[in-house]
Formats: sequence, structure tokens, C-alpha cells
Amino acid sequence: MSAPNFLPDSSLPNSLPARSYIARVWRKRPPFYILIPSVVIAVAMLVPLFYLGLRAFQADPAMLQELVFRPRNLELLSNTLKLTFGVLVISTLMALPTAWLVTRTDIRFKKAITLLSIIPLAVPGYVMAYALLGLGGRYGIFAQLFDWQLPRINGYYGAVLALAFYTFPYLFLNLRSALLGLDRSLEESAQSLGYTPKQIFFKVLLPHLAPALMAGWLVIGLYVMGDFGAVALMRYDAFSYAIFTQYSGAFDRVYAAWLSLMLLALAGSFVLMETLVKRKRLASVGSGIARSKSEAKLGWKAIPAWSYLVLVFLCSSGLPIMILAYWLILAPPDLSFFLDVPSTFMRSALAAFPAAIMAAGFAIPVTYLLVRYPSRISTAIERSTYIGYALPPLTLALAMVFFSLNTAFFLYQTLALLIFTWALASLALAMGPIRSALLQTRANQEEASFSLGHSTVTTFWQVVFPRLNRGILAAITLVFLFCMKELPITFLLAPTGYTTLAVTVFSRTSEGLMAEAAPFAAAIVIFSSLSVGMVLNRESKK
Repeated sequence: MSAPNFLPDSSLPNSLPARSYIARVWRKRPPFYILIPSVVIAVAMLVPLFYLGLRAFQADPAMLQELVFRPRNLELLSNTLKLTFGVLVISTLMALPTAWLVTRTDIRFKKAITLLSIIPLAVPGYVMAYALLGLGGRYGIFAQLFDWQLPRINGYYGAVLALAFYTFPYLFLNLRSALLGLDRSLEESAQSLGYTPKQIFFKVLLPHLAPALMAGWLVIGLYVMGDFGAVALMRYDAFSYAIFTQYSGAFDRVYAAWLSLMLLALAGSFVLMETLVKRKRLASVGSGIARSKSEAKLGWKAIPAWSYLVLVFLCSSGLPIMILAYWLILAPPDLSFFLDVPSTFMRSALAAFPAAIMAAGFAIPVTYLLVRYPSRISTAIERSTYIGYALPPLTLALAMVFFSLNTAFFLYQTLALLIFTWALASLALAMGPIRSALLQTRANQEEASFSLGHSTVTTFWQVVFPRLNRGILAAITLVFLFCMKELPITFLLAPTGYTTLAVTVFSRTSEGLMAEAAPFAAAIVIFSSLSVGMVLNRESKK
């Protein structure tokens, strides 16, 4: 069978049905300006994996055996797993009761509770670590205000608390959404069978929350395994901290590459476990027949419930605000540090904004190919875009260092390499809003354009692209916020002397200069809070 002719045939009548036929045939294959960029982007996403493996296997067999089977590797694995498990436990203890209170009880001020549960996303893990470190020690708040030297919170427990306080909103959002969408008839049926509230929670609600729990745990677990800032400030010897010390201190880049591959394998195992658990089928997860929402009456239990919520919000939001307020108001640094904040902010923004534009630009052709031309190829290309997001940031940065040293030396220690790597790391983040906007754009609008004789290029720019504006703007906002807070990739790839807000906070905190770090940490928190508020406001208007 011959290939279809994609150009208008003069033998066909110049009528609307004929043009519609041409449009349908034309759309069987993706246009070149969508397919070629998508393939190039997929190849670019594979570059970090290729160069990481290339660097790792430069070792001879004897050296390879010595590197892989070092006893220290088991210690790093154990430390990383303990850290991840600890963060998951604490974040679940914070997120699950909070989500249940706002969805299943008559507690007041639910919108305020929800907002306060999301605000910690504006406080990066390394800023949370900065706040915890500022509590104790000789120069901590307690020593300065009360002449009582609180033991400094660091090591394992410091890293667990810093990361749990920051990441629990990811789990809260998943659980809240699942509880709001869960069919309440399941609980009512259990209640009619004589189940107690405790039995309903553990035997009915909790099993149906397993997918939401696993999704939240996966996001938190991947973040914790790849985190560098909080782990390094707390001096906890996990994989990410060891990779950095091997690269920057010992200059053993082959061992650093193997540590990165081990961390990548660990992250991949988490993704695999989450996929296997998702195969479990549950009974009813819809909203069921419309009925009045029965909420548990707290009564006197409102007192412990509010006590719990106050404790959660004091730890997650109140602590960093209190520490920053102390260093900014009661023990302020020299005025010169405040004057440095605008220029440092601009340096961060001047790198983050091009990265956000680039990530959105990468996301448009891939998303369009996946939604309008679904196939095995488009699915494979779409899945490749998650490599940058799934790779631990330090591993991705190290791979790009190897790439620049071996193939593109002109990019080494340049701002262009940092911007490009940020775009790769955040591409999956940018695809979400653009995909949603494209799914809301009816395909028959494009068909109508084709039937009127417009080319695919004209149709895309005049019909499709204008309807993606909101999604593109949301994608740029999310990626811009991500880049403004990002630390590990910036720390390895930023040109010498190019300091961002994140790098400044980390560097000065690691040197014990808490007051000097405060203005820059405050700038990150204020900017992130405004950005999170804008996103929430946009979502509430939908």
C-alpha cells in the first residue's frame, strides 16, 4: 500500500468534504516542526545518563570492584534509607491528621488551615535547616535571649526534621484530594454495620488512601534522596553529601559517578515499588451519589485537635519566621548585607527566567505530540522528559559536568550550562500546566482550520498556541520558582563567583554566619510565599 499523499490533490473536488478528508489524512503523522524538536529533547534528556555511565566505567576492573564493594557504600545506603524513612514517618504524622481534620470534621477555619499547610513549600529545606541550626548552640536564639544553651539540632535528627517540615505539604495535598474524592457511602455502610470511627479509619479509609499515600511518599522520597542543602548543613553523611565531598574535596570523580549511579538505582527502586503498589484495585473511589456531607463532631476533642495543628504550624512555618525575625530585628547584620540582596536576587532571576522560558519551550512540542499524535514513540519521548526530574539533582549536575568536560568544554563553568540543566531538571514540571491547557483545546478547532486550507504551521500558531497562553504562563511561574530556590545544581554548575540567593544562604550558614545569611533567606521565603500565593489564587479562580 502506497503512502498517503499529504498535499492537496487536484483530482479531488474543491469542496469542504474533500478538504476535511485531506485534513484527516494530513493529521495521521505529526508535522516535522513538532516531531524533530521532540526527538532532540528526548535525546538531550538521555545525555546525563550516558555521560554518567561513561565516566563511571572509565575505571579498570580491579578499581571497579574496589569502588563498588567499599564498606562505606553500605553505610551510605543505610544512612540514606534511614533518613528517607524518618522523613516519611514524620511527614505522614503531620499530613494525614491535618488532611482528615479539614475534610472529615467540623473544625472551623478550614481554608486557613489548608493555606497554612501549603505555605511551608515556600521555605526550602536548607532554609528550614538554617532555622533549626539557629535555635541551639552558643550563638543560638535560646543562648542569646535566655542565657540557656540548647543542644544544637544537627546530624540525623536535624536532617529528618528539616526535610519533614518542608515536604509534608506534598503529602497533605495528595491526601486532601483523595479524601475529598472518596465515596462517602463506604464510610456510611461501615457505620451501619456497627464499625467504630477508629475501625472505619483503619479498615475503610486508610486502605483507599494507599494510592495517595504512595504518590506523596514517592515525591517526598525522591526529594529526600536527592537533597543536598539540608543534609550538608546538618553534616549527615548520606549519598548526596558524599557525592559532593568526593567531587569537590577528594576530586575522585569516578567514585562520585558510581555513588551517583547507586543513588539513581535507589531512586529507581522507589519508583518501581510505587508502580507495583498502584496495581492494587480498590472498590469505589468516586464521589458516589450526591448526599449531604456528614462531618464528625469534634466537641471537646477540638482542643487537642487545635493543639496539634498549632504545633504543626509552629514547626513548619512559625520556626523559620521566628528565626529570621530574630536575626533581622533583634540581632541584625550590617546594612551592607541588606544592600546586597537586590543584586543577588537579580542574579538569581536573570538565570531562572531564561531557564523557565526554555523549559516551557521544550514542553510545548513534546506535549502537543503526546496529546494530538499518541503513539508508542510519543509515549517514549514523553517518558524521557521525566529523567531530569527523577535524577537526583546532584547526580544530574555531576553528569552535566562530565558532559561539558568531555564533549562541550566551551560550556564548562558557564551560565548557559546552568540554565540548560535547570530546564532539563524542570521539564516535567513545565509539562503539567501546558498539557492541561492543550487537553481543554478542542481538536475540531484545528480540523476546521485545516478544512479552510490553512497549513499545520499556521493552524498551530493561530489556533492552538493562543489557547495555551495560560498553561505556558503557569509553567513558567512554576519553573521560575523552582530555579530561584534550587541549590545542588547551582552549587556545582554556576560560574565561579556567580552567587544566587540559595548559594549565599547555604554558604554563609555552613560557615556559621547566621545573621549574614538572614536577609537572603528572608528574600527567598518572601518571594516563594508570594509565588505560592499567586498559584493558589489562580487555582481558586478556576
